[in-house]
Amino acid sequence: MFGFTEQQISTFGMTFGIGGFMLYMLFIVWKLARDSRAGKVGTIVLFFVLGFGMLGFVAKSIIQRVLDI
Repeated sequence: MFGFTEQQISTFGMTFGIGGFMLYMLFIVWKLARDSRAGKVGTIVLFFVLGFGMLGFVAKSIIQRVLDI
C-alpha cells in the first residue's frame, strides 16, 4: 500500500497509534479527576494508578529494544 510493507505500517501504527491512544487516556484521567473533584492528592493517585498500565506498556517496548528481541 503506497509503497510500504506490512511491517512498516504495523510499526507506524504501534508507535504513533498507541501513543495517541495513551495521550487520549491521559486526557480521560484528567477529566475524571476534574469532574470528580479529586483534589491534588486524588489526582496524583488517579494518574499513578491508571497510568501504571501505560507505563508498563512503554517499559515493555523499551526492554524489547534494549535486549533486541
